[in-house]
Amino acid sequence: MVRTALSRLSKDPATTAPGPEAGDADQLDDATARRLLRTLLTVRPPGPLPADVPHLLDALLSSEREAKTVTDPNRLPCIAEELPGTVPGTALGTVTAYPAAGRTVLWQGDITALGADAIVNAANSAMLGCFVPQHPCIDNAIHSAAGPRLRDDCHTIMTRQGHPEATGTAKITRGYHLPARYVLHTVGPIVDGPLRPTHEHLLAASYRACLDLAAEVRDIRTVAFCGVSTGVFGYPKQSAARTALDTVADWLDAHPGRLDRVIFNVYAPDDRAAYLNALTGESATR
Repeated sequence: MVRTALSRLSKDPATTAPGPEAGDADQLDDATARRLLRTLLTVRPPGPLPADVPHLLDALLSSEREAKTVTDPNRLPCIAEELPGTVPGTALGTVTAYPAAGRTVLWQGDITALGADAIVNAANSAMLGCFVPQHPCIDNAIHSAAGPRLRDDCHTIMTRQGHPEATGTAKITRGYHLPARYVLHTVGPIVDGPLRPTHEHLLAASYRACLDLAAEVRDIRTVAFCGVSTGVFGYPKQSAARTALDTVADWLDAHPGRLDRVIFNVYAPDDRAAYLNALTGESATR
């Protein structure tokens, strides 16, 4: 299945082949063949795929999703359970009360294996995903797991819009082969110098835009945020965590009962440490 799709894609005029080995797919080991297939799909522009390739990719991506252990967001402990001192009205050591402690989760894991109703993708202004092969950004990971129809959806939206996506706004698509049914794509601010109030306002706007858009879809009850702008966009992680916590808490208070749970998804230990520090004043990871 992988080799057949790779062979057909490598001969497609719309695809830029990653190297001569892609044309001899039968001679590749499984890991190399899958890596090259991902590369082809990463660099390939949106548009119709060769005959039978959509069926092959659907079967492949479905099997890969089934092989993952999908995390149920409703079974994750909320911040109030992990850090009891965050519950308003309590006072435990250095822990700071957090108004949304009972409605939010801090979870370290793979967002592409999280069964939230909607997950947030940190996109760029083109909104078509990352075109850099093997790039470790969340945009690349989400598009790779969802499959090429996600890029096609984004292309349709952006073609109709007719201009790049503004910072602090969001769009919604289907999730396709992700456990999440929907993806909320937002463009966060780029910080290439000192952090300024404008950056903070735009980051908060990204979080609000995602939540506002999610609230328009009746069957979205759980939303998971990645660390918007904290990767290649250069936003300091500690400041971003504080803005994320405050903005989500304010939104939940203004929309009581609309969402059951909001998850702050972190991937690396220092990402988790930034949230813990914002909640407790300590930099310890656990």
